[in-house]
Amino acid sequence: QVQLVESGGGLVQAGGSLRLFCAASGTTTRINTMGWYRQAPGKERELVASISTPASTTYADSAKGRFTISRANTVNAIYLQMNSLRPEDTAIYYCRYFKFGDVYWGQGTQVTVSS
Repeated sequence: QVQLVESGGGLVQAGGSLRLFCAASGTTTRINTMGWYRQAPGKERELVASISTPASTTYADSAKGRFTISRANTVNAIYLQMNSLRPEDTAIYYCRYFKFGDVYWGQGTQVTVSS
């Protein structure tokens, strides 16, 4: 079992920045993929960014050039630096952890971007 704890969400004005953080604990592995997904009201949950050990990254087209995912202090913690935020970025952001067929989700953190 893996537990994920997210933080860093909040309310910002368009053009502002936020940094999300996610830490995994429990039965974690050194080889894994962690990422951020988001779900806006009435929409499907979608990939924002992910990172596989050691540092291979994937970004949604809407996030490229604005968001940066990175490992934190350990292989089981990640950041998502979000710059130039837009109202359409408003959503609940979920941390995702994958290890050989097992997927775990965090509770989510709300990001709201005002016009």
